[in-house]
Amino acid sequence: MAGLSIFDISGRAMSAQLVRLNTTASNLANAGSVARSEAEAYKARKPIFETFFDQANGGATATVDVVDVVSAGGTPVKRYDPGHPMADKDGYIYEAAVDQTQEMVELLEASRQYQNNVEVIQTAKSLMLNTLKLGQ
Repeated sequence: MAGLSIFDISGRAMSAQLVRLNTTASNLANAGSVARSEAEAYKARKPIFETFFDQANGGATATVDVVDVVSAGGTPVKRYDPGHPMADKDGYIYEAAVDQTQEMVELLEASRQYQNNVEVIQTAKSLMLNTLKLGQ
């Protein structure tokens, strides 16, 4: 049985980073959103990655899988604003606890990891094509 190919490894890594990019985009889209209660307020989400070791070759190669996406945000910010249409009976609104600076760093890191894996695939493809040209 063949193990994971370079395309499998990088493809799965790209898929994991895409989940990370999507959750970061969701977090940024909901930054500053408000709710009527703390329970209803948006909480930032983060994917949980797990290393997947390829047992077909004794664990010599590994890739990554997303095993879950969890709420990782802090407590929503309780703000007194009795004139707000979403204020509760005591005049409070609850703003999503999303650290936009942290999310932008996450976005840049996920984007670079995705690009790195694209480069791995492009390099492998180029090397395979060059190997095929040797026989001509």
